[in-house]
Amino acid sequence: MAMRFEKIIPIDTLKPFVKYFIISENQTESEYKVFPSSGLVVGFQYRGQLFTIHNEVEHPLASAGVTGIADSYKIFKNAPHIGTILVYFTEIGFTHFAAHPAHELFNQSVSLDYIFEKHKVNETEERLSHASSDQKRIEIMEQFLLTQLKDIQIDKLIVEAVRMIYHSKGTIKIKELNEKLAISQSPFEKRFRKIVGTSPKKFASIVRFNTVLDQLGQVKSLTEICYENNFFDQAHFIKDFRQYTGDTPEHFKRFL
Repeated sequence: MAMRFEKIIPIDTLKPFVKYFIISENQTESEYKVFPSSGLVVGFQYRGQLFTIHNEVEHPLASAGVTGIADSYKIFKNAPHIGTILVYFTEIGFTHFAAHPAHELFNQSVSLDYIFEKHKVNETEERLSHASSDQKRIEIMEQFLLTQLKDIQIDKLIVEAVRMIYHSKGTIKIKELNEKLAISQSPFEKRFRKIVGTSPKKFASIVRFNTVLDQLGQVKSLTEICYENNFFDQAHFIKDFRQYTGDTPEHFKRFL
């Protein structure tokens, strides 16, 4: 099998903080785009090497790393015979493991030992490289995360803000959020960026983009999608879409 992609839900203790794990294996070299998502992602390559491509130049990534929220697509390339385990955090999840504010990682892919103790990361990498099954790899990852989990209160106001942004499919105005949550803009923005990893406005824009991506597979016209998602006009819609995907909506839709 040339390519394998398994999605696994974490144990109950980790569910408020981790959406799911992905185990991804690819026997052949490939290049692919990753579009902006609404949470931070940690990855361990237990086999093989991963690169980012920027201006047609390959940059090797650390075998254990974290990628922050981004406001544009990234291009990755994997060496043959790669095996990766990915941790997709919930919107508020990462902050419960790391001392660093999440927004410091905005548009960044950094080595995991920037965030966690080097020996813990190395030990986990070592154990993963010897694991013989998906189940074993997931157990190793869960153990690693449980040792890093901090005993801090969940910020209910930010959880509610995230819920409201999703409920509006990313179209809610930040002023309206502030009013509904009875908090002024500056402290709200500071708390949101620290926990979620970007500003409420940018986060809402990413949620809206992902709503548009889901709708492109439907029978709706691009004009309908544009106005349903509160874009001011077609030009704004195309500009945003191109920033997130490197492509026009029309061209993108054609290949779905």
